[in-house]
Amino acid sequence: MLAVMVETLRVTRTCAIAIDELEWRFTGSGGPGGQHANTANTRVELVFDVAESASLGPRQRERLLERLGPSVRVVAADSRSQARNREIALDRLRSKLAEALRVPKVRKASAPSKAAKERRLEAKHHRSEIKRRRREPPEDE
Repeated sequence: MLAVMVETLRVTRTCAIAIDELEWRFTGSGGPGGQHANTANTRVELVFDVAESASLGPRQRERLLERLGPSVRVVAADSRSQARNREIALDRLRSKLAEALRVPKVRKASAPSKAAKERRLEAKHHRSEIKRRRREPPEDE
């Protein structure tokens, strides 16, 4: 559990966002829960303004704007506790931003190895032999 509120949200090794850049909104979560659900604002909505963030570098901002847009919004209403929903919202935001910042590995084209070519040809010959044996023997005249 999050006993002390952290001052930065560590997204990746190179990206950390100041907590004061996040906009928090709290509302009633709705659904079953009796009096507690009717009186407590446990639903957490967390909004991060990508376009105006001072914590992001230019390449990080560009990548996030391209993939997620000018602002990122996450909602957590899983728990009856507002504190737990805050943690869940921070985790969801962290994973959403980390996924958007991930740079996919470039695939390098490679040729099949000599052994792979030989295995392929051997499999073709084997299959051909199986089919040849299925045929009716030629009629001798």
